[in-house]
Amino acid sequence: MLHEVASAESSYSVGKSKIYSFFSGAGFLDLGFEFDGRYQIQFVNEYCLPFIQSYRFSRVNLGLPEPSYGYSTMDISWMLQPEKFKRIRSMVEKDKEGRSPIGFIGGPPCPDFSVGGKNRGKEGENGKLSGVYTDLICKLEPDFFLFENVKGLYRTKKHRAFFDEMKTKLQNAGYELTERLINALWYGAPQDRERILLLGFKKGSPRLQNDVAAMVSHFPWQEQEREDSQNLKDLPWPERDSFTVKGERLPPKGIPLELTVQHWFDKNNVGKHLNAEHFFQPRAGLAKFKVIDEGDDKKKSYKRLHRWRYSPTAAYGNNEVHLHPYQARRLSVAEALAIQSLPANFLIPPTITLSNMFKTIGNGVPFLVSQGLAKTLGNFMSLPESIERVAS
Repeated sequence: MLHEVASAESSYSVGKSKIYSFFSGAGFLDLGFEFDGRYQIQFVNEYCLPFIQSYRFSRVNLGLPEPSYGYSTMDISWMLQPEKFKRIRSMVEKDKEGRSPIGFIGGPPCPDFSVGGKNRGKEGENGKLSGVYTDLICKLEPDFFLFENVKGLYRTKKHRAFFDEMKTKLQNAGYELTERLINALWYGAPQDRERILLLGFKKGSPRLQNDVAAMVSHFPWQEQEREDSQNLKDLPWPERDSFTVKGERLPPKGIPLELTVQHWFDKNNVGKHLNAEHFFQPRAGLAKFKVIDEGDDKKKSYKRLHRWRYSPTAAYGNNEVHLHPYQARRLSVAEALAIQSLPANFLIPPTITLSNMFKTIGNGVPFLVSQGLAKTLGNFMSLPESIERVAS
């Protein structure tokens, strides 16, 4: 098990907001903040060991520094225990001695709020973690926080009641809140993925300029969204075409090619990627892979993507099987990473299992969404101008 909490002193970068990442997965959300250039990852918490292995592996390949306070594989619930809480509180208090804002970001596991998942709500093993994250925010009082989860938490009546309870607790702790149901397509990711986002800003924080908490009702959610975001699904996307192995198919007119699966396969050169050969080999049923039309993605399982359309939500596991548009196989890890709009040089370590590779990809926030959120947040908080890294 990795160390619970590193004891290293925080290294200050002038002007950079200090980020504490929870439920970090392989770091897709964190990566968008780091590539913006105005944020520094201080602390990373992820309970699943294969996920944190992927996180560390990708950072080495991308040339990113280690988090200032290192990594923790501790169950976040344990952080509320007196001795563990004392450790993380000391880190946060150390960072509060500086002038840079401190932010908590994270998307607690969502199966208990997903209509297609366990649907156990706040009483579920994963559902409880949203409450724990809320408690940590209230006790440690970062200057701002980001909470991300499935739309079921926002739209389902019984889960919405819990969501409202969370917000009341945060408001009572001195946070001004704003929320938005977003779609990854709006930020340029080739994926129909809806998520609820909740942002909070601490009233009276000396590290937040211009009293941003008082301006939260004017938070510019749409700043980094595509101008055509609300009309994207109404465009003449292709529906279904007969499946042909390696068959050619010209793109239709009137659609933004940059939102298509094929564009991202080409952009990331998925055939030459380290994870190109990482895909599940069928034990049987190969014939079935050949009779499903290209673009037939409305089934509960065995969804074949269309090369000239965006992907359904990248959810891989259990009975959710996504097929390659023109190959008689499932998607590769490299292709799934492209659908999550990650840089071409983002790699998953070949040492973890295929199941964990796809699980960590499906659980992550699309890179372009995280980057768009980081830019919007940075501009709203008047952080110093970003020095953006190039996402190759």
